[in-house]
Formats: sequence, structure tokens, C-alpha cells
Amino acid sequence: MIQVKHLLERKGSTVFSITPDAPVLDAIKHMAEHRVGALLVMRGDQLVGVMSERDYARKVILQGRSSSQTAVSDIMSSEPLTVGPDTDVFDCMRLCTDSRIRHLPVVEGKRVVGVISIGDLVKAVIDEQAEEIEHLQRYITS
Repeated sequence: MIQVKHLLERKGSTVFSITPDAPVLDAIKHMAEHRVGALLVMRGDQLVGVMSERDYARKVILQGRSSSQTAVSDIMSSEPLTVGPDTDVFDCMRLCTDSRIRHLPVVEGKRVVGVISIGDLVKAVIDEQAEEIEHLQRYITS
């Protein structure tokens, strides 16, 4: 059973964030610079939302809004779903697919300790299955 804390140990716990009052254009530049699909929206140490590429496409581009005139708070997903470090990867996968989200902030107590994506979850599941298959092959052939 792989837990979120194991994913964060492997990938690192770097969190890319922006403030709610920042222009969307700054957020998009920040996401492009760091090659991430979402930013946590933080007010100080408090998580207040998540802004993703989907939010940008649906709430700015498709609505003809200006990226430089629109605040992140106007388009972010507020009250984001979060998970704890001890959450099982399969539970996270279920949460992502059921909620149709791609990024989960990892919160311990009230502190954000990382972010995992659906890609991180898929990779973890595939790696675990490959390892199990390898063990079974060794068992069968020995």
C-alpha cells in the first residue's frame, strides 16, 4: 500500500502557489515557467483555492475575459479537496476520478506539505503493479 507521503518523498514537496489577488496572467506565466498544471492559491499560510489550466480555459479564455484584468480569486476553485500524508494512493485516485480533478493539495494539520497530481497517482499505481508482476515472475520461474 503506497501512501501520499511516499509519493512526496520521491517527487519532492515543492509547492507552487500564488495569491488570490494576483492577475491570472501572472499565474499562467508561473505555471508555464515551472511546467505545472495548477497552482495552490494561498493567503499567507492558508490554502484558499486551486487555480488550474482548466479554470483558465473555462473561466477566462472561453468567456473572453482579460488575463491581465482578471484576479486569480475570480476563477480559482475555492474550498479545494485535500488529502493527508497517510492517505492511500488508491483512495486519492478514487477521489480524483470521482471529483474530476487533477491536483490534490496534501495538508498535515493546517499546513500544506505538498501537491500530488493524477499523473503522480497513475505512475505510483503502475510502478507498484510492475513490481508485483516481477515478484510473481520470479516466484513462478524459481
